[in-house]
Amino acid sequence: MKITDVVLFRISGRYTGPQFATGSRQAKALDIYPEFNIDGDTGISERPISALYVEIQTDEGVSGIFGPIEEPNAFTIRHSLRAFLIGRDPLATELLSDQMLRMDRHGKSGYFVTGVSAIDIALWDLKGKAWNQPVYRLLGGPTRPAVPAYASMLGFSTAPGDAAKLAAEYKAKGYAAQKWFFRYGPGDGAAGMAKNLAMAEAVRAAVGSLYDVMFDAFWGWDLAYATKMVQELAHLTPRWMEEPIPPERVGGFVQLRAASTVPIATGEHVYTRWQVKELLAAGAVDVLQNDPDWTGGISEQMKVCTLGSAYEVPVIAHGHSLLPALHVAGAQSPATVPYVEFLLRYQEVKQFFQTVVYRPENGAIFLPALPGLGMVLDESKIEKREVLA
Repeated sequence: MKITDVVLFRISGRYTGPQFATGSRQAKALDIYPEFNIDGDTGISERPISALYVEIQTDEGVSGIFGPIEEPNAFTIRHSLRAFLIGRDPLATELLSDQMLRMDRHGKSGYFVTGVSAIDIALWDLKGKAWNQPVYRLLGGPTRPAVPAYASMLGFSTAPGDAAKLAAEYKAKGYAAQKWFFRYGPGDGAAGMAKNLAMAEAVRAAVGSLYDVMFDAFWGWDLAYATKMVQELAHLTPRWMEEPIPPERVGGFVQLRAASTVPIATGEHVYTRWQVKELLAAGAVDVLQNDPDWTGGISEQMKVCTLGSAYEVPVIAHGHSLLPALHVAGAQSPATVPYVEFLLRYQEVKQFFQTVVYRPENGAIFLPALPGLGMVLDESKIEKREVLA
């Protein structure tokens, strides 16, 4: 079997899935500049929608797809990876992963690796379809029929009363944990910190002391602000504090871990096993959150899980898309991957064009039965399909 083409295509339609009112956005590093520290519309309603996918085609008629992907991924695929892949064996995923990660001396992280990630995931989809097995079977699973999912509350209102009501509601729906996103950072001063803490207090009171609650700052803080926040949060016993500072500041993470009893999580913006090794060797992190969409694909995520297991640090993938992380989780010990993240608002949009939308039932997501990733596009929702030149 040989790769004959790597095709990028965009599909368009009209979103008619679940609707969500405007809430709060997360803190951002740019918020220290007042011109950027403004709120935007986070609502999700019926509207035109489009999504970009990559398809790897072969001379035997078997293909693999992945998406939605982002424009920078498409640029990398179009200009760096497509010509390299044509004529190669698509089932040799380990070989191709290693070769792609060696291709570009400026491609050790960032958008180049996210492009490699998209290709690697599509190759695993192809391999599963070629062998008529779900990807988690090829990875050694299943380790369980369903994987617990935590409710990720990005985009919901962080006003204390609103947050408390929603936290109680989603606990009652069977989610064993929730993650809430802080809106305020150093640019908002003491008043913003007080609002952050009021939201955290309200959520903890709503769900009780024995329920897992996590918080996320989207690397929007500096070390001094983050240190004060984790110290103030300690009495609420969060399961973790996520990305309080940018992930390359390894020494800062070490200092944060020493400053408070709150576990520290990062990895969403960490690329490949080598960057993960630096965090682990430095004792900088309690939870790894590498995203297979970004860290190097399914092939690299499996290596990250091995590292995490060796250091006894769990790997709980960031939830940019669901299926790659779900298949990896389905092939790992629950001690290594206890949860997957389910972004309640945004997974509805990301999965809209699929025939099967994978959602938690009583707080857990059943592993796909279909071969490959289990991603099949629903032609009835597609109004326009455009192949990118």
